[in-house]
Amino acid sequence: MTSNQSAGVLLYRRHAGMWQVFLVHPGGPFWKSKDLGAWSIPKGKVEPGEEPVETAKREFTEETGFAITGSFVPLLPVTQPGGKVVHAFATEGDCDPAAIKSITFPLEWPPRSGRVKAFPEIDRAAWFDLDEASRRITKGQRPLIQQLRERLTG
Repeated sequence: MTSNQSAGVLLYRRHAGMWQVFLVHPGGPFWKSKDLGAWSIPKGKVEPGEEPVETAKREFTEETGFAITGSFVPLLPVTQPGGKVVHAFATEGDCDPAAIKSITFPLEWPPRSGRVKAFPEIDRAAWFDLDEASRRITKGQRPLIQQLRERLTG
């Protein structure tokens, strides 16, 4: 795997008769005011020698604070506009978005101020039905929602 590979989990559940997916919103000042087209599956960089499914599980835990278990179904990888390839694994499960505990990353803020602040990688999470998830998720990851929809609806 090269450095432009990431992997994540597309968690889904059946709730009130509808399929829903769990998406996260990136933390930090750049994403603060962005909503539609800004959400993502919990994902991160595939480290050298690491299997993408292991990356996906690790990143889900790091970004949400929840351990993830289950059967992980690989979806077809997607290439985001910047060239990064995302390997996604669908699994059915549940968690409380209000209880996420994300790791942080350092960032000089404000720019050129010399002050470094810690920001959460994920500032919020939510469950969305498949149509709303398609509006919220980044353009490059939108095909993952479609792939899951096709798997769930046959």
